[in-house]
Amino acid sequence: MSLWVIFLLALVQGLTEFLPISSSAHLILVGQWVDANQGLAFDVAAHLGTLLAVCWYFRRELAAFARGAVTGEPRRERRLGWQVALATLPAAVCGLIFHDWVEGALRSTLVIAATTIGFGILLGFADRGTIGTRDEYQLSWREVMLVGLAQALALIPGTSRSGITITAALFLGLSRRGAARFSFLLAIPILALAGSYGAWQVAAHEAAIHWREFGLSVALSALSALACIHLFLGVIERVGMWPFVAYRLALGAVLLFLTL
Repeated sequence: MSLWVIFLLALVQGLTEFLPISSSAHLILVGQWVDANQGLAFDVAAHLGTLLAVCWYFRRELAAFARGAVTGEPRRERRLGWQVALATLPAAVCGLIFHDWVEGALRSTLVIAATTIGFGILLGFADRGTIGTRDEYQLSWREVMLVGLAQALALIPGTSRSGITITAALFLGLSRRGAARFSFLLAIPILALAGSYGAWQVAAHEAAIHWREFGLSVALSALSALACIHLFLGVIERVGMWPFVAYRLALGAVLLFLTL
């Protein structure tokens, strides 16, 4: 890919991975628009960049998780760390079972349009009325599993992993910020698994890696993702989810018009 296409796609990945608007859908659509075949190496680089961004933002929480796992203290961080691991299992299992089917049968503009609209409306319902006040440390184990099951739906292009997990957490009574923080913490193992799987595919297919383009993709996706996380968490309590709901409905309508 040319440098401007790499810049565009890495920026799209970084900005959309943590917003409730589906990064996979935007990468598919933008890739089709610029007629670019991202390839396995770019997918690995983009996942690595966004993983580095979210790990850096939550570095204190990750350090507390590690201390809790080794020493048992602090207890609430140890508990949250195990809850993040538990919520990851449904998506990991479903990803192994349905990956090839999702990558083949479901990567269509019509599917993306339907999920963009449908799950956008669901996000809107979750964000209306009385918003909860609990944070990510106050989820029960049953609630954590429900969010994990919701996350498995994000395998379908257009669903949005952050969107569906924030939706589920809002329905369960978390505040907007608490829902977003838990969603972003869940991204860490998911991005690590996706990146590892992609790296294994690159190695298995002996795909050529252009290291300058790879490094540029990592850096751009990391910087844009870090900025996105910071800004999103800073304004989410004030602006709510409706700007993203409106964007999803508009995007889905355009996609339906172009498809049908």
